[in-house]
Amino acid sequence: MSNAEKYLPSARAQAFLDTVESPKYERHNVNGLKPFLDGRVPDDMRGFYSPEELAALSALKGTERDVEARMPVKMTRHYFDMAQQSPRLRRLVKASPDETRSLAGSEDPGFQMDYSPVEGLLHKYELGLLYVTSTCSAHCRFCYREELISRKGVERQDGTVAKKGLAKIEDVTGYIREHNRIVEENGGRHPESGRERLREMLLSGGDPMVLPNKKLAEWLSALADVGIEAIRIGTKEMAFFPDRFDDTFIAMLEEFHATYPDVGLRIMVHFNHPDEFLVRDADGNYVENPNGSLKWNDSAKRAVEGLTALGWVSVENQSPIIKGINDDPDALRIMQRALKRVGAENHYFFCGRDIVAHEAFNVPIETAWHVLNESQKGLSGVETRARLSITHYKGKTEVVAVTNEPIPGVPGTENGVVIFKILRNAASAPDRGKVCIVGRNPDAIWFDGYADRVIYDEAGLFDYARVEAASAAAVGSGAAGDSKVTS
Repeated sequence: MSNAEKYLPSARAQAFLDTVESPKYERHNVNGLKPFLDGRVPDDMRGFYSPEELAALSALKGTERDVEARMPVKMTRHYFDMAQQSPRLRRLVKASPDETRSLAGSEDPGFQMDYSPVEGLLHKYELGLLYVTSTCSAHCRFCYREELISRKGVERQDGTVAKKGLAKIEDVTGYIREHNRIVEENGGRHPESGRERLREMLLSGGDPMVLPNKKLAEWLSALADVGIEAIRIGTKEMAFFPDRFDDTFIAMLEEFHATYPDVGLRIMVHFNHPDEFLVRDADGNYVENPNGSLKWNDSAKRAVEGLTALGWVSVENQSPIIKGINDDPDALRIMQRALKRVGAENHYFFCGRDIVAHEAFNVPIETAWHVLNESQKGLSGVETRARLSITHYKGKTEVVAVTNEPIPGVPGTENGVVIFKILRNAASAPDRGKVCIVGRNPDAIWFDGYADRVIYDEAGLFDYARVEAASAAAVGSGAAGDSKVTS
């Protein structure tokens, strides 16, 4: 329980909050499998699951392989309508018994909770991440936050097991003030972690865009008041329910900018496949505009253009590469080109994380690299800015290259190599830019698939020691602990 005093907005923040409208939104969600099993969904939705699929899912209910215990089922009407023409989108939201065929994986991928100085805040990199809600408009079956969405207990470093809590404004702002005070008094670096001041925050969850405008405005103004320079909002709402980005939301952002003109805002959208925003005709072909570019659906186009028109807001897309959804170079090529055309950047593509049941969704690392590399052939330089990242316990790691030829005279390279490079490293990033070279394994879906074929590892990806305590998590000094590379 926090000992911090209740958050009270500053006079400046309160003046901003007084301008904010918070309308209610009708997403027409279908929650859970029960409405499908009972036949209570609208008539046009009844064929979304076949009788055989429902019987198979129902048979798993209450067992270790219960798919809804792993990840609750949830879908918006908007997404259902798009999925009618897209088997890729159906796979994204439809539960399947295959999800729980293997339950291998970690409830806390990357030991995230080692980097949680206060509940609901992760301070692992140069920015902080906040869990501000534990749900979304719809639920991706491959979700990396399945432990938060499903409200599962996660083991902490002290051995206790508890559900992840949500961030509270008073706790988070108190931590930011104290961290930045110590940094300032120490000449610009934290004496233990080596970190600089905390200047950027990511609102995450769950999806922050399920919160009302007023609550989002509270977070924005509170973070601005404690000196945060840039705020990110991570969201898939532009795919699930783009009408959420309406005039009242845009007006809130404009008033925020007028009140805090020096604070940057980045909307980190999460399109996984071009079918989530492009229009197909009756024959299944993408509809072209007169100039040959591809036509967006009206809701998504209105949403993204409303943001990019602001000028001071950046919109960036990131997505994992998931089996049966977007492991397709043509789909990724179309998506990168279409996003850049409307002013959205291509930020990251990810290899799947080692969450529980990840084997049902992850493609091999080398396959993911090949898919992205092939997708970027034929794109312009500004369209190809996305890199392929895989999250190691040490931090975000780029899959730089996969080669086909041996390196003369170097054992273990007979079938080629994979080169990793650390992009973001905890604390003061002492290992940023360091590389690791391993012999190829086309079946590897996680780092443990390369553990027996390490050739060169200055990055220490295969010699990782878990930090000793949350307070030491930022040190990044390889403190003694349980050496662990796999989940």
